[in-house]
Amino acid sequence: MGSGGDSLQSICYSRGSLRLLDQRRLPLETVYLDVRDCTDGWNAIRDMVVRGAPAIAISAALSLAVEAFKSELNGTPVEAVSFLSQKLDYLVSSRLTAVNLSDAATKLKNLVGGVVSTASDSKTVIEAYIEAAETMLTDDVTSNKAIGSHGSSFLQRQLKDFKRLSVLTHCNTGRFFSPCNSWLWYCSWCYSVTSFQRSSRNGFLHRDTTIQPGKYLNPIYHDYKFYLISLTAFELVHDKIPATLIADSAAAALMKAGRVNAVIVGADRIAANGDTANKIGTYSLALCASYHKVPFYVAAPMTSVDLSLPSGEQIVIEERTAKELLCSRGGLGEQVAASGISVWNPAFDVTPASLITGIITEKVILPLSTTHLVGNHQLSCVGLVSKCVA
Repeated sequence: MGSGGDSLQSICYSRGSLRLLDQRRLPLETVYLDVRDCTDGWNAIRDMVVRGAPAIAISAALSLAVEAFKSELNGTPVEAVSFLSQKLDYLVSSRLTAVNLSDAATKLKNLVGGVVSTASDSKTVIEAYIEAAETMLTDDVTSNKAIGSHGSSFLQRQLKDFKRLSVLTHCNTGRFFSPCNSWLWYCSWCYSVTSFQRSSRNGFLHRDTTIQPGKYLNPIYHDYKFYLISLTAFELVHDKIPATLIADSAAAALMKAGRVNAVIVGADRIAANGDTANKIGTYSLALCASYHKVPFYVAAPMTSVDLSLPSGEQIVIEERTAKELLCSRGGLGEQVAASGISVWNPAFDVTPASLITGIITEKVILPLSTTHLVGNHQLSCVGLVSKCVA
C-alpha cells in the first residue's frame, strides 16, 4: 500500500507487513527494518528510525495493525478493545511532543470503542482497527498532497514580485517525514519541501538546465544536527531541486544580505493560539526572520493543531540523549566532544504565534501575523481551524 512513482518510500506497508526505511543510515545506505509488532514500532519511533509527526503517527498505527493481524486473540469484543487501547497508549509514550501520534491514537480508540456494541467477536473489532489504520495512511496521503498544492499556489503568488525567490527551510520536511513516497506533496513531500517540489513540477522552479524566464526558486536548507543533513540534502539532490546547505549559525547573515525571501518550516504541535513547536532552532530562525522582515510560514496538517492547549507554554518538549550531541552521526558514530561535558539536548522549541506570518494547511492558510489579523491570534487560529474541522 502506498503511492507509486518512486522506488524510495519511508513506509512500506501491506496487510500483515510493515517495513520502515532506517533514516539513520542515509545517505550512504538504504536499509529497511521489519516491524513485527508494537515493540518494534515503539523502538523505531524512539530511536528515530522514522521521524516526523505524520510518519510517526502512521508508523505507530500500522505497527499495531501488523501485530493485531497476526494475533490469535479469541476473547470478547471488550477484551479486544482493551488490548488495542493499551497498545496505543504504549505507542504514544514513544515520543511526546508531536500531537499527530496522540491524535491518531485517540481517533482509533474512539473508533474501536464504537464498534464494540455491535461486534459479535474480537475478530470484528480487530478487523475494524486494521481497516481504520489503513484508511489513515490513505487519507494522510490525500491531505498532504493538498498541503503541497496550497504551498505551491502561495509560492507562485510570491514569485510575481521577484525574479529570483530564495526560500529557507529547517530540519527535514520531505518524504521521510511522512508515509507516502512522493516528496513534494507533504505526506512524503511533507511541510516546506512540499511547496518547493510542487513549484518545480508546475514549472516555477529551475530543474536541470530548464529555467522558466524570470522565475527561479532557490531552496536553502538550514542544518539541524548532523544526521538530518543527510535527509534533506539527499532528497533535494534526488529530485534535482537546486538548493544550498548552510549551517544554523549562517541564517542571520544570509538574511541580512537580502538572500532570503521567505522561511517555511514544519510543525510537530500547534497550540490553539498559533504557537508552534518544531525542531530545535526554529524559534531562533523565526527571530532572525522577524528582525529582517522576512515572512515566516509554517506548513502542517490540521492534525498538528492541538486546540486543547491554549498556548505553547503547555507543550511538552522532549529531550534527547546526550549521546546525540557527543557523538557523530546523531549518536551512532565516534565521540567528538570531551567526556564529562554537560549536555542539554531538547528536540524541539516553541515559536510564538506573533513571529509566524501564517500556517499553510491542507484546507486553508491561517493568517497569524499582526499585519493580517482581525482580532487576536487565538481567535484567528481557533476560529478558522474549528470551521475547517467541522
